[in-house]
Amino acid sequence: MISAENPHTTTSVPDLSSSHDFDFNLVDYLSQRQAVVEAALDASIPVVYPEKIYEAMRYSLLAGGKRLRPILCLAACELAGGTLDMALPTACALEMIHTMSLIHDDLPAMDNDDFRRGKPTNHKQYGEDIAILAGDGLLAYAFEHVAICTQQVPAERLLKVVARLGHAVAATGLVGGQVVDLESEGMADVTLSTLNFIHAHKTGALLEASVLSGAELAGADQHLLQRCSQYARNIGLAFQIIDDVLDVTATREELGKTAGKDVQAQKATYPSLWGIPESQRQAQRLIEEAKAELAVYGEQAIPLLALADFIIARKS
Repeated sequence: MISAENPHTTTSVPDLSSSHDFDFNLVDYLSQRQAVVEAALDASIPVVYPEKIYEAMRYSLLAGGKRLRPILCLAACELAGGTLDMALPTACALEMIHTMSLIHDDLPAMDNDDFRRGKPTNHKQYGEDIAILAGDGLLAYAFEHVAICTQQVPAERLLKVVARLGHAVAATGLVGGQVVDLESEGMADVTLSTLNFIHAHKTGALLEASVLSGAELAGADQHLLQRCSQYARNIGLAFQIIDDVLDVTATREELGKTAGKDVQAQKATYPSLWGIPESQRQAQRLIEEAKAELAVYGEQAIPLLALADFIIARKS
């Protein structure tokens, strides 16, 4: 497995359903998938009149990042027997939605951050008014992109995916999580259940939608969808725990955004409740439970197993 000390290696991911191991190079896999996603994102939004809004949308959408959500979508689609082409429009839409959430999250009325992915945040570059509209534009276009650009997927599957994306964004998902997050700032008695609610919705909902939408596009049966759902919920919570730890331990250069913002905003975090060692242990437990859900699918699940390890090993 990928170790926290050195995630950039060729790793042998065990297939728990047989006695064989398979070599899998996560660095190569991520590089290849990121290149596919970057090209598709670049082509998805050309600059036309009025140029400023399209430039603002592209500024944040093409600013880099791990592209974890689109890659999870593609990997889940392949696990369920689908193709990259089948899932690529949805993968791009997920990144558009995620980018919208970052643009809005960085606004002065929210987290008030000046940097994102090593660059000035959208509102610092274009002003608050254009930043709000750029996020709105990306959100709306995400649904159009899925509906118009997806090929070779039955309409009933596509409808489920569109509904799932909407559910992940709305008050049932990241919007609801953001509201409780804002309400909890400065409170000394935020409980673990409240913290879990915030991050299951604010972060986890879109990660779960990424995995499930990929599987649904390929026609996954209910059994696989249930396993994918539990896998995604576990990696989503682990992702946020590691985010909280990195906010304390990493530098701005490593994160590409301002470090220590959670402490400044008096937010409840997993390290503030558990401490860093216990937070890391809980994240590792969640990752192991996530991998156990999909290990029964053998070699086909290796990318998703390795991506789970990547979440725990990342430094940004």
